[in-house]
Amino acid sequence: MRVPTLKEVRGFLAEGARRLLEQPLYSAGISAYRLGVKVAAVSNPKAEKLDKGQKEIWKRLDASISPSDRYIWVHAASLGEFEQGRPLIEKIKREHPEYKVLLTFFSPSGYEVRKNYAGADCVCYLPFDTPGRVRKFLYKVNPEIVVFVKYEFWRNYLHELWRRQVPTYLVSAVFRRDQSFFRKRSAWYGGWLKWYTHIFVQDDRSRRLLEGIGVRNVTVAGDTRFDRVTDIMNSRKPIPELERFIGMNGEEKRKGFVMMFGSSWPADEAVYGEWLRKRSEVTAVIAPHEFDAPRLDRLRQLVPGEVVLLSELKADPNAGEGKRVLVIDCFGLLSSAYAYADAAYIGGGFGVSIHNINEAAVYGIPVMFGPENSKFIEAQELKTLGGGIEVDGEKSFGRNADILLFDSDERHRRGRWAGEYISEKIGAADKILKEILP
Repeated sequence: MRVPTLKEVRGFLAEGARRLLEQPLYSAGISAYRLGVKVAAVSNPKAEKLDKGQKEIWKRLDASISPSDRYIWVHAASLGEFEQGRPLIEKIKREHPEYKVLLTFFSPSGYEVRKNYAGADCVCYLPFDTPGRVRKFLYKVNPEIVVFVKYEFWRNYLHELWRRQVPTYLVSAVFRRDQSFFRKRSAWYGGWLKWYTHIFVQDDRSRRLLEGIGVRNVTVAGDTRFDRVTDIMNSRKPIPELERFIGMNGEEKRKGFVMMFGSSWPADEAVYGEWLRKRSEVTAVIAPHEFDAPRLDRLRQLVPGEVVLLSELKADPNAGEGKRVLVIDCFGLLSSAYAYADAAYIGGGFGVSIHNINEAAVYGIPVMFGPENSKFIEAQELKTLGGGIEVDGEKSFGRNADILLFDSDERHRRGRWAGEYISEKIGAADKILKEILP
């Protein structure tokens, strides 16, 4: 019988200590975060909404769910993840009416926008991931199937669902080598992934990474966002004020080249602002990521004297006379507004990361974006194909925007590549649903 080495004994003891302490330490951390939210709620509006929403969870569940209901629970951290999960939710409602859908959010930015979403039978916040709240939540909902969207790894929920043998899925997931699951010192996080019944990833690189840590219940299904943007394109409604602004007569845009700037931040405006001021022949539509009063005032100064707000056009159809920059100061129109553009610039790439480039590419137009895009598979693939253009600053933007403005053949070619890329990626929701509900 071989005597274990000192290193092996230490490793064994360390693993035992980790297993013993992991759950209580994790839960203590979640409880501390919960307390921090309550304290911050005194002065922080977002924390106040989260705190208030957490208090309303049990009332919402009691009012909506009865023991005889068969529920599929879908969780999305925020609004972006919801848009990925939405095609799946709507297919479930269409094709499996025997089930009801509970939709949960963690972030107020998702919940506050979609709390009245008609596609779900109940919408509420996700209770904080402490053992008592987890057990209470699962007792009330008693879900038959659970779907987490993209980046959701709640330790206590996952373990309790696994313990109860509730089929639990992660969809549209993307994994990168720099995540904790794949680092030597924190590789034990990978054990959480084994509590999923099945993981649907966007690409083969993610599958290989998971396989490398022993997670093999994985399918490359693609990204459900492609299904969503295609659904939006097919069901979009016209925006009459925007049509009047760009001078549409049927399909003809009399004002010439229209550039859409979607989910724009101040850092993006610093990149494209000078080009826009110089190019008087360009009609621009800007959808800022945020549009409080100070933000709108700054946007008016981007091209002084030539900016009008969509709300102003709604109040006065003549407010756009002599203007060439329209600012969309409301939610819900961006994905449809791209249909009126000849090319698009997607914001966020000079901050944390780019926003949804698929919303624009689906209309067969070239998309430009900043350098912070490495986490997005679609950005990398569109760059390779030529339908996407990365810019690294003001000069780079101006050079590429001029090509799109003055070379219509090049613009149409790149737009065609972008549109074809989206159309070839449709179908992830079908693949996932066939596995979840065969």
